[in-house]
Amino acid sequence: MIVGAGFAGYTCARTLAKRARGAAEIVLVNPHDYFLYVPLLPEVAAGVLEPRRISVSLTGTLPGVRLVLGQAHDVDLDARRLDYTDPEDREGSLAYDRLVLTVGSVNKLLPVPGVAEHAHGFRGMPEALYLRDHMTRQIELAGATDDPAERAARTTFVVVGAGYTGTEVTAQGVRYTQALARRNAGLRDGPRPRWLLLDIADRLLPELDRRLSRTAERVLRGRGVEVRTGTSVKEASPDGVLLDDGEFVAGRSLIWCVGVRPDPFVASLGLPTEKGRLCVDASLRVPGRPEVFACGDAAAVPDLTRPGALTPMTAQHAQRQGRVAAHNVAASFGRGTAQAYEHHDLGFMVDLGGVQAAANPFHVPLSGPLAGAVTRGYHLMAMPGNRTRVAADWLLDAVLPRQGVQLGLVRSWSVPLDTASPEVARIPRGPHGAPR
Repeated sequence: MIVGAGFAGYTCARTLAKRARGAAEIVLVNPHDYFLYVPLLPEVAAGVLEPRRISVSLTGTLPGVRLVLGQAHDVDLDARRLDYTDPEDREGSLAYDRLVLTVGSVNKLLPVPGVAEHAHGFRGMPEALYLRDHMTRQIELAGATDDPAERAARTTFVVVGAGYTGTEVTAQGVRYTQALARRNAGLRDGPRPRWLLLDIADRLLPELDRRLSRTAERVLRGRGVEVRTGTSVKEASPDGVLLDDGEFVAGRSLIWCVGVRPDPFVASLGLPTEKGRLCVDASLRVPGRPEVFACGDAAAVPDLTRPGALTPMTAQHAQRQGRVAAHNVAASFGRGTAQAYEHHDLGFMVDLGGVQAAANPFHVPLSGPLAGAVTRGYHLMAMPGNRTRVAADWLLDAVLPRQGVQLGLVRSWSVPLDTASPEVARIPRGPHGAPR
């Protein structure tokens, strides 16, 4: 049984199915029926890609794997049973011989007044669709008002967190809103939309090579983005954000990309953790529980390339850990020999929108159109499906204007910042007490 269908869980299920060839029952428990290719999520928010392009069907691409739609909420380790709740609120229970926990991560919350109420995260499809509608709506409302102060506030967007997600959301978002503003008669002669990218660190992409950081900052500043390092939010309100340097930025858009933390489900298991991640050995097994494996963001995997450190919470590691976990599950049944997880980073790529990117494949620094081509080529190879559709959307985006319409399918109150799963987020009541 595999719990979670992110990079680690999906790869584990796919690898196990190929190795088993029908000789084992493989069960995948996940709240929704698709694998989300998260690196391209900012392009969905900016109207470059349609949502289904990066949503890969689990049943369609994992033959031989039984999908159980449900949110896992309890594991009886002694009885080897997992309890879950399905999308229709029915309780279910499943037995297992081997358990692979790949539940991933959730938004990292900081105790900043007003953030939980007024900010929106960016981890799942509903959040990307909400942001796309929200940006479109703010530009349209700004073009319809005669109040300069309201126009300025509605065309101001604040992104907190200058890691991968925050940098890419900003890079894509500023291009999208500028394109909308140019086509809006009420904004055509006014100032461009204002974007601020904040981070408490001293540079963008602090976890990456400084050359990538410099390239990303140069591109963003060239588009008019205000990059504020050493700065964060002190308080958020419906009218804007108060920065920790005392400046108040009037706005209606606060996008929270501070980072992630392991899914709270890990803490409920009663097993040893490190920094909120489930402790495992180098073979991805939970000590004292030889039938339980864990990998991806939820697991504290020793980094054998850096003794004493843990592997970073990245898709690159999660995908490769999923493959090793599948190999070791098979080995536990006598199919092969268990192996330790060891992987050297092959470089990183940051999509900056259009033909721009910052990349260092195999640690060779690249920028500009060449980096953009390499980045898109990598994503096409890494995606487990929908490659032709993704490439077609990229081609259409290069020759046609984007469709700037808001569909209103996702409301702000339905994707709260503190939800563990934005795809199935629910609250007892909608806005103004309306039933959900």
